[in-house]
Amino acid sequence: MKKTFLLVLLSGLCACHQAHRNAEHPSLLLKDVTLIDGSGAAPITHTNLLIKGDSIAAIGNDIHAEGATVLQLSGKTIMPALISAHMHIGTLKDTTNKGENYTRDNILNQLRKYADYGVTNVQVMGTDRPMLFHTGLRDSSQNGLLPGARLHSAGYGFGVPNGAPPVAMAMDSVFRPATVDQVPAEMDSLAELKPSLVKIWVDDFNKKFPKMDTAIYRSIIREAHKHHLRVAAHLYYLSDARSLVKEGVDIIAHSVRDSVIDDALIKEMREKEIAYIPTLSLDEYAYIYARRPEWINDPFFKSSLEPGVYEKITSPQYQEGLKNSPDYERNVHAFETALQNVAKLHAAGILLTMGTDSGATPIRTQGFSEHLELELMVQAGLKPIEAITAATRNAARVLDIDRSFGTLAAGRRADFIILDANPAEDIKNTRKIFAVYKAGKQVSNGPLQK
Repeated sequence: MKKTFLLVLLSGLCACHQAHRNAEHPSLLLKDVTLIDGSGAAPITHTNLLIKGDSIAAIGNDIHAEGATVLQLSGKTIMPALISAHMHIGTLKDTTNKGENYTRDNILNQLRKYADYGVTNVQVMGTDRPMLFHTGLRDSSQNGLLPGARLHSAGYGFGVPNGAPPVAMAMDSVFRPATVDQVPAEMDSLAELKPSLVKIWVDDFNKKFPKMDTAIYRSIIREAHKHHLRVAAHLYYLSDARSLVKEGVDIIAHSVRDSVIDDALIKEMREKEIAYIPTLSLDEYAYIYARRPEWINDPFFKSSLEPGVYEKITSPQYQEGLKNSPDYERNVHAFETALQNVAKLHAAGILLTMGTDSGATPIRTQGFSEHLELELMVQAGLKPIEAITAATRNAARVLDIDRSFGTLAAGRRADFIILDANPAEDIKNTRKIFAVYKAGKQVSNGPLQK
């Protein structure tokens, strides 16, 4: 009698424990979807995804999901959430870009905006400020304790005294070593923050500023590597790309825009496994508002803008200023050259990654830029599925988070976008957002359904 009672009691306790576990880790079955998994493989039609807790439990048609909530999604496409490997946050507000804008509320608002656009991981390229680290905001975001995209940071970056990046663009926290001897201590200081990588600016901004000396960036790269940190370089000129690759840079963070990249440099980049972030949208934004791009009145674009920016970019004064600028032809040529280099590097097997430089200025709008970047990669010659791979799996590799993010497979984090149409057929279909999921939970219906 006692034995029977104990068995019944234990059975009841196990059932209660299992019920408690199921409540803690609810299951969700997404049925009859087209799946783009981010690996570069062709879409899988009429398949199912089982989500348990914050992760993908199974993919396929033979899934047993007793007790799961079922969503019938016939006609929908699921793809991994986007990852931006080059952007900026916090200093942008309204039509201004300044240090006093860098507040917790402004950062969180912008992280939410990225999530609304289906971007759930972002990497800030060297323009963060001490508050991010002293308050623990970066760590809380990465650990999923805050709303919006997870924030990965390159810390403060390295620039040039009285040079790039411009101090007037809220760049006053950047290290600016004047001599090689300053670099080790500054790198030690940066390394204490555990940045995702190290950002350097090697550019004269069309001869407006002095350029970083080769000896300085050689020292930065050497010291970063001692701390097992990769280095990403802002550059413009082919000559600088050659030198930086020779010195051991790990990531080229903008397109080479003055010349088409030669085969010898491509061979060296491939041998050294250097990643390339084209930021094509940055170069299109430099001149495109001189005309009226097809998306200028698209609600998907307008919803991403800070207050006052739409009025600015559509004003005749602004448009005429761009058109009559002495830099106009140079900017158009830079964009066209960037497209050629993307095509050539992709054909050579260089790891292309999505990044946009969004948030650096008011006209580089956050969220929409990431979708525009996909379109421009396709314009450069990538197939839609290849552009998606650059913005998911490849970007996750550059952020070193590819064990959890970037592809949809059993055991990976359940970060994904549900779309009303298939972007493998038309890349602009990434803008037809039905829902955004982060860690297995729906966090948005897209920017137009708030």
